[in-house]
Formats: sequence, structure tokens, C-alpha cells
Amino acid sequence: MTAEVEADAPAPAKQRYGLELLAVLGVSYGMSGITALLSFIRSQLIINHGIGFRHVATGPINSGRKTHYQWLDILDQLANVLSGVLPAFLAVVLLIRSPGGRGLGVGLHRLRLREMLQGAGFAALIGIPGLGFVYVARKLGANAQIVVTDFPDVWYRIPVLLLDALQDGLAEEIIVGAFVLTRLRQLGWSNSRALAVGAVLRGSYHLYQGYGGFFGNAVMGVIFGWWFQRTRRVWPLVIAHFIIDAVSFIGYIYLHGRVDWI
Repeated sequence: MTAEVEADAPAPAKQRYGLELLAVLGVSYGMSGITALLSFIRSQLIINHGIGFRHVATGPINSGRKTHYQWLDILDQLANVLSGVLPAFLAVVLLIRSPGGRGLGVGLHRLRLREMLQGAGFAALIGIPGLGFVYVARKLGANAQIVVTDFPDVWYRIPVLLLDALQDGLAEEIIVGAFVLTRLRQLGWSNSRALAVGAVLRGSYHLYQGYGGFFGNAVMGVIFGWWFQRTRRVWPLVIAHFIIDAVSFIGYIYLHGRVDWI
């Protein structure tokens, strides 16, 4: 289905697309953006008695626990991963109802080696400058002091963190990248307008990281969204997001306390 056909979809179809978009965002990153914004405002009022430039430390992005019932701890973590993926599953189910070509119009039919290499390239393009951006933002006080993970030192820590990174990549890129941009196009939005909204959405649910988290992820949203709008393939973005998060989670474990800004 071409963009022209989607833009000329009948009114009942457009209404359904809009409701589906609101429903998916309501159970995923739309609500996350609202809660992150409220948390950000609260932290600013507590520290600065008004919206300022500093930000308090945040709780851990990725957390775990160690009890006497290790098998139950593992199942808890797997349930958390499943819970994070389910909104993306909902988005995929809804895309099935309005197919736009192979792989539901978003390139989900297969993962090719070329896309894996493209994903690695995107991870380097975003991740390497991103480290410098985090360093500068922390020194300026524009980023929160982030506890990336407080996962206990157990044998399954690294596998679970990798699963969490994969869940983040799948959920964010399928929903915020593929689904949101696809539905906005089907609603008749221009690419530039949809790209701006997607970038702001991506930045919004990272506001708990401070101003730096918002702007850094918004820039990432522009780059990833631009790529998706031109290729209609989401796998490279999933791979890139997975690599970035995996390096962040595991790198934090081994570098925190050894590097003063991490």
C-alpha cells in the first residue's frame, strides 16, 4: 500500500488508525512520557523551587533482586521482559489488519546480515557521540545522575540484562519507530511533521534523565525516524538499539565506580 493510498484512506479507516495509535501509546510510551514529565517537574520544583537546569539522581533503569528462591527471581525477570514486549506485540497485531507490503510494511518479514551490519553502524553513529554528550551534560548538570542498573551479582545477571536490552530495542523501535510513523502517515501526516512528533515522543519518556536525556534521545529519534521513513525497514533500528542498551547496561556494571562520570 503506497503512501498516497494510505493518505486517501476512507474516514472510518482513518478514525480506526487514530484510535489504534492512541490505544497503543496509552499502554506504552505515551503514558511513560507523561509520567516522566511529571517526575521531571517534581524534581525541578524540589531542587530549584522552579524549572531550572539541574536534575537530581534517578533510580535504577534496570533493577533486579536476589532472594532465597532463585528460580522465582529468574521467572520474575522473564515476566518483566515479556511485559515490556507485549505492547509491541499489540502494535504488530494491529499492523496485520492494515498490511502495507512485505513484513507488514515495516520490514519484519526477515532479518538479513546487511541489516545487522547497518544496525551495528547505527549503534556506533549514535552511541559514540552519545557518550561524549552524556559526559558534557553531566558536567553541566543537565543530565540526572543515572543509576543504570543495580542488578545483583548473580550468574544470570548478564543474560537477563541482554534480554532487557533486546526487549527495549524491540518495543521502542516497533512502537515509536515503525507503528507510530506508519499510522501517522496513514492519517495523512507529512513525513517532517510525523518525524518531529516521533522525536519529541522518544525524548519525552527519557525526561527522567534530565534535559540531556530528552534532547539526546530526540536527536536519536530524528535519525532513526528519517531512516525508517525512507527504507520502511525496522530491523536495523532494533539491532542498533539493542547494542546501545546492552553496552550501557553491561558497561555500567564494570565501569561504575571506576569512571567518575558514570
